[in-house]
Amino acid sequence: MSDTQPFAGIRVIEFGQFVAVPFCGQLLAEGGAYVVKVESMAGDPNRHMGEISPKDSRIFVSRNRGKHSLPLNVSDPTAKPVIDALVTSADVVLMNFRPGLAEEIGLGSADLLAKHPRLIVGEITPFGKKGPDAMLAGMDIVVQARSGLMAAMGRIVDDRPAPGEPVISDYMAATSLAFGVSSALLRRERTGRGGIVDVSLMQAAMTLANNQLTRHEDLDKPAHDKALLRIKQLRVDGAPYEEQLASVPGIRAYAIRNIYFRTYETADGTIALACASKGLQDRFNSALGITPPSGSILTASAEIIDSLQKEVEALIRTQPSRHWTELLNQAGVPISTVKLPVEMFEDEQANANSMFSLVEHESGQIRVLAPPVHMDGGGFSTQPPAKPFTSEASTLLSELGLSQDDAGITRVKQ
Repeated sequence: MSDTQPFAGIRVIEFGQFVAVPFCGQLLAEGGAYVVKVESMAGDPNRHMGEISPKDSRIFVSRNRGKHSLPLNVSDPTAKPVIDALVTSADVVLMNFRPGLAEEIGLGSADLLAKHPRLIVGEITPFGKKGPDAMLAGMDIVVQARSGLMAAMGRIVDDRPAPGEPVISDYMAATSLAFGVSSALLRRERTGRGGIVDVSLMQAAMTLANNQLTRHEDLDKPAHDKALLRIKQLRVDGAPYEEQLASVPGIRAYAIRNIYFRTYETADGTIALACASKGLQDRFNSALGITPPSGSILTASAEIIDSLQKEVEALIRTQPSRHWTELLNQAGVPISTVKLPVEMFEDEQANANSMFSLVEHESGQIRVLAPPVHMDGGGFSTQPPAKPFTSEASTLLSELGLSQDDAGITRVKQ
């Protein structure tokens, strides 16, 4: 057993599919955990999204490395001995069943903890366990809409609000769950007791919109109340979404978002810059040779800001992106060209910091993102893809003291 990996010796049973729970399980596996992934008899749906070998895909490899797969129909009563043996063997159980299913099949978190007091149960639900939406189904795009994140990002396509890509609330929920499980394991080390870690996609999405979800109850609430009335009327009137969005008071000052914290078109591309402080704004102004309005720019009129915005936009269009990145980097202003994802595979900075790894797959080599956490001594390491679907079923059952005859529901063609 490794003494450098933080989760070495920890056994995780994952009842998860799609994104959030599988990515959390992969993070734990990269930290040394032994992860058994319980899948439906057809396999995780991600296995079938652009197969590169039978029942395996790039997207499955991106979220399920380092795991050991066990096909099981968890809703079939004959699977109960296998489920019980799996849970009994576990330090951690991860789940993202549809609301209500865990309780139906005997995997309710409170019941599990009552039977196994040292167990850590990590759950991801769409909207949380309480309230009027607790039993509703939900996935990333729905949660982005419901949580305000979609509007907070301000992306509009064909006059409609559009989600961010890729499924960001899922990944935020996955990393939150991994942090929660780590915290629960630390607490168990100190107290001897397990616990329940509860994460919702909704709150994960709201965390991503944190800047816009902080309100001073005395200073901001009256303006928010007025905005809600305006929004209601705009919707009654059939106003376009963009007009509704514009009616909402923003936390970022008009001058900041229009000049100093945004993207610009250059002569040959697009750059993004961030000058959130006055010091950075002064450096930006000096580097570009522009004169801001006298006094605080935060109190300047919209007309003055609009005029300065047009001046800066016109100036930046006169030179290529490289000119501006070199100039503003020298001035200490945070700036970058806007990269496309495909460019990142050959990105010098990403590769200098080992942000990618090559893994061997039966279909060939696959370049994947390395663990997002670096720890000295090799605490986290990129794991190989899971072995072919069903190939480890007999071995995993044997480890539990069972056979495929004992658990006919796991018998699949291998």
